[in-house]
Amino acid sequence: MAPLGAGFLAVMLAGLSMLGPFSIDAYLPAFPDIQASLRATPIEVQQSLTSYMLAFAGMVLWHGALADAFGRRNVVLVSLVMFAIGTLGCAAAHSVHYLWAFRVLQGVSAGVGVVVGRAIIRDLYADAEAARLLSMVTMIFSIAPAIAPVLGGWIVKLADWRTIFLALFAYTVLLFVLCWRRLPETLPPHKRQPFNPTYLAQNYRQVFSSPLFHLKSGVVALNFAGLFLYISAAPVMLPQHLKLGPDQFGWLFIPSVGGIFCGALAANRVAGKMTFSRQIGIGFCFLLAAALFNVCYHLLQPPSLPWSVAPMFVYTFGMSMVAPGATLLALDLFPHIRGTVASCQSFALTLLGAIVAGVVAPFLSHSVLWLAAGQLGFSALALALWLTARHYRSILLRHPSP
Repeated sequence: MAPLGAGFLAVMLAGLSMLGPFSIDAYLPAFPDIQASLRATPIEVQQSLTSYMLAFAGMVLWHGALADAFGRRNVVLVSLVMFAIGTLGCAAAHSVHYLWAFRVLQGVSAGVGVVVGRAIIRDLYADAEAARLLSMVTMIFSIAPAIAPVLGGWIVKLADWRTIFLALFAYTVLLFVLCWRRLPETLPPHKRQPFNPTYLAQNYRQVFSSPLFHLKSGVVALNFAGLFLYISAAPVMLPQHLKLGPDQFGWLFIPSVGGIFCGALAANRVAGKMTFSRQIGIGFCFLLAAALFNVCYHLLQPPSLPWSVAPMFVYTFGMSMVAPGATLLALDLFPHIRGTVASCQSFALTLLGAIVAGVVAPFLSHSVLWLAAGQLGFSALALALWLTARHYRSILLRHPSP
């Protein structure tokens, strides 16, 4: 197998990470069609997203441990096969309950790209190089949330909602062929960890008992929750509050993803030229400025284009500036079990995403002002966690444990 350059590896890992946003964003414009086709209620269709997110969060805890024990490549290939089966099942579902079941199968396998991809990057690169590659993956990956709802809306208009899942199945098959031929194994057998309950329990206890892990992972998860709140509320917010059709979801997703891309590009350029702390601080300036503007605008004006969606560009720009540094700082807390740590990070992010999709978004989506206030609350809480993490770390440095 020929060695991969950093650019091709970034493309491959980004392609794997795209399974998640394609699974979520592409079928959002099809909610009314799914509801009519399967004779389901709106909340039952919404729960197909929640069931996916809960399954994703539960299984993402294990992707890293499995990759630490059996190798990165093997776990990726098996997960792609499972995801393909789940996707075909969604396309063939004849009731909303079958749709839930196959969405669960998608959920338990879709997180492999994000978790194992981080571990692969850290296996091969260190410090600034790792941050640079991680931001490159984010830049490429950011294309998915922009094009997924747009493609989904077009497919629904030209064909039906089942064709969305058939297209996702074809994409998964292409990914499997590419990974089978080119994905390297970056964890040699002598570095693998045993896969047994006692050892795993010890590792998870070590990670989850670390206050710094919770603080640093919470920063990324809460900032993402501020974005995911709008993504989850899109099937209500865009048609009802902004009067947009299923093929116009790009009004929300294009500025959001444009910010992710530009923020990741900026993070890539400054990697190694400033400390992670300074980079994260700059990112929070953008995050809070966008969230504050969003709240102030909707206090004074009714929802309208482009002002109700334009702040998302600035918000996601800041989010992408914060994420690489905070992610790598959390991974480096336990360098011997980075796969497990990456799983725990993704678990925290996805579990919060499931709560946002199933509880917070339905509660706040009746008002764009409430959505803006929810986003501000998430970003402010993320900043509080970051400042607490810095203070806690300074205490540990002054008073190291014996």
